[in-house]
Amino acid sequence: MLPTPVTMRALRGARHLLRSCRLASSGAGKLVASAEEAVRDIPDGSTICVGGFGLCGIPEKLIAALARSGVKDLTAVSNNAGVDNFGLGQLLQTRQIKRMISSYVGENKLFEELYLGGELEVELTPQGTLAERLRAGGAGIPAFFTPTGYGTIIHEGGNVIKYGPGGAKGGKTEIVSEPRESRDFNGRNCVMERAITGDFALVKAWKADARGNLVWRGTARNFNPDCARAGKICIAEVEEIMPAGSLDPADIHLPGIYVHRLFKGEGYEKRIEKRTITSGTGEIKVDPMRGLIVKRAAQELKDGMYANLGIGMPTLVSNFLAPGVHIELQSENGLLGIGPYPSEASVDPDFINAGKETVTTIPGSSLFSSSDSFAMIRGSKVDVTILGAMEVAQNGDLANWIIPGKMVKGMGGAMDLVSSNSKVIIVMEHLAKGGRHKLKEKCSLPLTGKRVVDMVITELGVFTFAKHGPEDELPTLIEIAPGVTVETVRESTGFKFKAADPLRTMLEV
Repeated sequence: MLPTPVTMRALRGARHLLRSCRLASSGAGKLVASAEEAVRDIPDGSTICVGGFGLCGIPEKLIAALARSGVKDLTAVSNNAGVDNFGLGQLLQTRQIKRMISSYVGENKLFEELYLGGELEVELTPQGTLAERLRAGGAGIPAFFTPTGYGTIIHEGGNVIKYGPGGAKGGKTEIVSEPRESRDFNGRNCVMERAITGDFALVKAWKADARGNLVWRGTARNFNPDCARAGKICIAEVEEIMPAGSLDPADIHLPGIYVHRLFKGEGYEKRIEKRTITSGTGEIKVDPMRGLIVKRAAQELKDGMYANLGIGMPTLVSNFLAPGVHIELQSENGLLGIGPYPSEASVDPDFINAGKETVTTIPGSSLFSSSDSFAMIRGSKVDVTILGAMEVAQNGDLANWIIPGKMVKGMGGAMDLVSSNSKVIIVMEHLAKGGRHKLKEKCSLPLTGKRVVDMVITELGVFTFAKHGPEDELPTLIEIAPGVTVETVRESTGFKFKAADPLRTMLEV
C-alpha cells in the first residue's frame, strides 16, 4: 500500500520534530537572549527545581524574571527559600508559590509566617534526602530506601504541610504528610522516598560553553547539578558563555545534555547572608560556660578524623583542638576541608559553609555537589557529628528542628547526619529558658533521630548513652564540671542516670 499525501505530510512533520530535538540536544538553539525569554512559557501550577544553598549559587536573574512574569501556584523544590526580599523570598512576597519542598526555613521570617499562618504549603524534607530525591529523579529511579528519618514524623507521617483557616493558632490542619513505607535491610531500618522531577529546573553556573556544558565555582555548585538533572526543561544562567571546545572536557561538572536553555546574566548581586571575617589575631573570644563545653568537645576529635560541625556552638569546637591534632571539616553544601574565615579583602560569596558563613579553603580541599556531600554522610565516611539540641531523651532520642505551631527552622542535614552511624555528640546548655529540662525521660518535640546520640556535653557534665540494647538502660555521667555536685546535676536533669566511679572532672583528664 502506497503512502497517501496525508501520511507523507505526517512523516515529514515527525522527521522535522525529531531533527529539532536532535539539534536542541546537540547544542543548537539553546542560547536565549534574556531571563524573561527563558521563563516565558512557564505556566501557572508548574513545579520548578531551583538550585542554590542559602543565597549562594541561586539563579537570581531567573527568579526575578519569574517574579515579574506573574506566574502563580508554583511548587518550588529548593533547599531553602532565600531571604525575605531576595532569591525565592521574592516569590513568597508576591504569593506566587503555592508549595515549598525544602529542608530548611532558617532565617526567612516570611517563609515561617506564611506557613504558620496557613497561607503556604510546606513539605519539609531532610536535606540529604532532598538532594537524593532530585538526583534519583534525574537518573530515572522512581524511589529508594534510606535510613534517614526512620522513627520520626517523616517516616510515620502526620507532619503538617498546610494549616487550616486561622493558621497554627486556629488549631486545624488541611494537609498532613503520609506515612512512608519502611523495610529492614541487614538489620538496619530504612524508609522509602520517592524521586522528584520538575517541569522546569532553574540553575546558576559560573561558566558554560555553547553546547550547554556547565562549570561551577566554589560552593555555588551545591544543589544546582541535582536540580538541573531533575528538570524536564533545564534553564541555566551563567556569568560567562564560551565557544564550544573552550572548556577542557575533564573540567565540565554537568554535561550539556541536561541543559535546554542558556543565557548570560549581567550585574550579579551575589548577596552574602553571613559575612564572617577573621579578626587577624587568631584569638577566639568565648564566654566561660561555652568555652568549657566546646573545649571538652574538642577532646573527642582525634588526629585524621573527618568531622561535621553544626550551626552555632558546634562551629567553635575546631578552634580548640589539642596540639598536633589535625582534622578535616565536611560541610553539607559541598566542601571538604574548610579553612579559616577570610580577611575582609578576600571575602568571596561563592565560598560559604553550611551555616551560610564566608569561609576559605585549605591545601587539599575538595568541592562537590549536595548529593555527593550526603553520599559521604549517608555512607558513614564522616567520623564525628557535633550538633546542638532542644531535647535529648534517656534512650538517646534527639529533637532539634521544630516546635510545632510555634517555631519552624527545618531539619536541614541533621536527620541525615545522625542516622549515618557517625559518632553523634550534642553540645548544649543544660537547661532551657525558665529552667526547663532539655535532658528528659522522653522527648516531647518531634524527633530528629531515634536512639542516635552517643554523648551530651553541657556546662554541668558529660553523659554517654547506649544506642543499642535495652531502651531503658540509663545514661552515664562520666565527667562533671569543676565546682558542680552530682546532686546539682540530678536536679537539673529530667532523666535518671548512673554516675561513673571514679567520676572525673571536665578538662582535667
